[in-house]
Amino acid sequence: MMNMNTINLQTFIPVLLFLFVLLCIGFYAAQSVKNKGDFQKEYFLGSRNLGGVVLAMTLIATYGSVSSFVSGPGIAWDLGLGWVVFAAPQIITGFLILGVVGKKMAVLSRITGSLTVIDIIHKRFDSKTLSLLLALVLLIFFTAMTVGQFIGGAQIFAAITGLDYKAGLILFAAVTVIYTSGGFKAVALTDAACAILMLTGMFLLGGIIFDEAGGLDSIMGKISSVNLNTSGVSRNLLPNADGALPYTLLFSAWILVGFGTIGLPQSLVRCMSYKQTSDLHRAMIIGTIICGALMIGMTLLGVFARAVIEELPPNGTDSVIPTLIVTKMDPILAGITLIGPLAATMSTVSSLLIAASSAVIKDIYGTYFGKNTADHSGKIRPLSIITTYTVGLIALLLALFPMDIVAWVNMFAFGGLETAFLMIILLGLFWQKMNTLGAFLSLGAGSISYIIAMSLHLNFFGFHNIVVGLFFATVFAIIGSYIGKSNDEKILKTFFPHKY
Repeated sequence: MMNMNTINLQTFIPVLLFLFVLLCIGFYAAQSVKNKGDFQKEYFLGSRNLGGVVLAMTLIATYGSVSSFVSGPGIAWDLGLGWVVFAAPQIITGFLILGVVGKKMAVLSRITGSLTVIDIIHKRFDSKTLSLLLALVLLIFFTAMTVGQFIGGAQIFAAITGLDYKAGLILFAAVTVIYTSGGFKAVALTDAACAILMLTGMFLLGGIIFDEAGGLDSIMGKISSVNLNTSGVSRNLLPNADGALPYTLLFSAWILVGFGTIGLPQSLVRCMSYKQTSDLHRAMIIGTIICGALMIGMTLLGVFARAVIEELPPNGTDSVIPTLIVTKMDPILAGITLIGPLAATMSTVSSLLIAASSAVIKDIYGTYFGKNTADHSGKIRPLSIITTYTVGLIALLLALFPMDIVAWVNMFAFGGLETAFLMIILLGLFWQKMNTLGAFLSLGAGSISYIIAMSLHLNFFGFHNIVVGLFFATVFAIIGSYIGKSNDEKILKTFFPHKY
C-alpha cells in the first residue's frame, strides 16, 4: 500500500497533529508550573495531585516502551506463544508497584518532604554518598534507556513515514524534550493521552491482522504449520518454544518484568504523586486491566502476525510490525497506528527525562552538595529546565549515530536499575534492621555481580542474570544489616512508627 522509501504525507499528517497536541499539553502544564508557589513540588511531582485514572495511565505509559510495540511482538512472531508466557508477568506490574509500596511511599514522602525516590532513600539511610552513587547509577542507565528509545522510535518513524531517520529523530525527540520541560504534570497528562493512543494503535493492528488473515481459525492454522519440530508440532504453539525459551528463563520473567519492577525509580516516583488513597486503589484496578491488555495484546498480535507476514523481513524481527503497517494498511490508517509506538516511546522518554532532572537537581545538587534548594527557587527553576534539555540533547546526539549494541544496553539498563534499587527500597521500607552498610553492600554486590554476569554472557541454568544480581543484592543487604551499625532511632521512628 505504501513505499517505504518515500515520504507519505497522508501518513505523516496524523503524526504531526499528534506531536502538536503534545506540545499544547506541555505548554499548558508549563504555565501551571509558573503559577504555583512551590516550583519543585509542582515540577517534580505535579503537587501530588494525580487522580486515579491519570495515575494508572502514566504508570502504564512509563513502563510500556517502543519495545512493547516493536521488539516484543517481533520476537513473538518468531517464537510464538512461548513469548506470550514470558510477557505474562507484566500484567501485575501496576498492581504490584502500587499495592506493595504505593501507600507507604506516599505517606513517607509527605512526612519527610521528599520529592524523589532517592530523596526518600537519603532520609532513610542518612548517607550523602549513597544518594550520590544511586543518582549516578540512575543517570547512566536512564541516559542509555533514553538513547535506546530514541533509536527505536526514530527507526519505526522513518520506516513508516519515509522520512529520513535523522530528521525524524530530531523532530519527535525535540517535541518530547520540549513538553517534558513543562514538568511532571506535562509528563503525566501526555502519558495519559499516550496510553489511550497505544491502545488505539493495538486495536487497529489487530483489526488489520484479522482482516488480512481471515479470522482466528485461519490464523491458528497458519501458525501451526510453521517451525515444525521433529514430532511435527509447531514450536510457535509450545510454552517453551521447543527449548528456545527454557523454563528457568520463563521463571526469570516473573522477576525481570514482574516483581523486580518495584525497583524502577521512574515507576516508583508515581507512588508519591497521587492525591488520596481512593485514587491509589482506582489506579491499581485500571492499571492492571490496561497493562494486561497492552502487554499481552501486543505480544499476541506479534504471534498472529505470522499468518500475515510469513517470511522474516530483511531487517530482522524488529521490522515485522513496521512491515505490517507499511504493506497492509491504508496510509492514513497507518499514520494513526504509528502514533501507538511513538506514544509508547515518548511517554517512556519523558518519564526518564523528568526523573533524571530530579536526580541532578534534588539528589546531587541539593543533597550531596548541601544546597538548600528550597531557599534558591530563583535558581532551581532554570536549572531544572536546563537539566531536562541537557540530558535530552545528550541522548539525542548519541541516537544520531545508532549502533546495534544500544538495544542490548537498553535491556541491560532495565535490569541494572532493578538490581541497584529493589532491595534498598523494599528492605529499607519494610525491614527495621536494614541499615546504611546493608544498603551500600546491596548496591555494590548486586550491581557488580549483574554487570559481570551480563558482560561475560554467563548462563546459570538458563536463568536471566537479573536473578544473579538480585541474589547477591539480597544476601549482602542482610549481611551488612547484621554486622553494621543501626540507623538513628529518630529515623526509624519516622519510617516504622508502629514499632515505637
